[in-house]
Amino acid sequence: MEDDVAMGRLLCQGLEAANHTVALATDGLQGYHAARTSPFDALIVDVMMPGMTGIDLTRGLRESGLEAPILLLTARDATADVIGGLDAGADDYLTKPFSFKVLLARLRAISRRSARAPIAELWVDDLSLDPGSRRVMRGAQPVSLTATEFRLLECLMRRAGRACSRSALIEAVWGFEEEVEPNTVDVFIKILRDKIDKGRDRKLIQTVRGYGYILREVE
Repeated sequence: MEDDVAMGRLLCQGLEAANHTVALATDGLQGYHAARTSPFDALIVDVMMPGMTGIDLTRGLRESGLEAPILLLTARDATADVIGGLDAGADDYLTKPFSFKVLLARLRAISRRSARAPIAELWVDDLSLDPGSRRVMRGAQPVSLTATEFRLLECLMRRAGRACSRSALIEAVWGFEEEVEPNTVDVFIKILRDKIDKGRDRKLIQTVRGYGYILREVE
């Protein structure tokens, strides 16, 4: 979460190059909503954001029970600011300007310290997705997906049995700042169907007319 759009996009590019799946929010309230409604392994939060400060966002997420590690970014390095961020529930604090290699190292460190259980493999019927290895299987057949296709499928599988609106899928897969048309979701869903459901009796990806899509087992 970074209010400087150019900086946010640079961070996204660097994190994606390091094999992370990233969503960008440039407003504190957007970031808070995204963190509450979508599963993230870690959060990088700028302290000074419109709508809700990074410290208030961190405190609110901790009070809601969110356990994902949080790394705060800020240009302010006064002792009181650092203590305030850590007391709000942040796992670490990095001041600007910073080395991107240091950012990655800090991210690895807070992820290790969080001591969370390994991300479980997702299953719906005979479709499986392993977030760790990024392996997708339909029955005994491997399914090759691009990064965007993988994020879309993971989003649907984490909400298996629940309808996902097109707007919610855009936010989860492309982020808040990308200008993505609703029909773009339809195009990617068609690609997923061709790779996952085509030629099979049980079609897992189903349309919710006028709303979006749902992935569920077929009775």
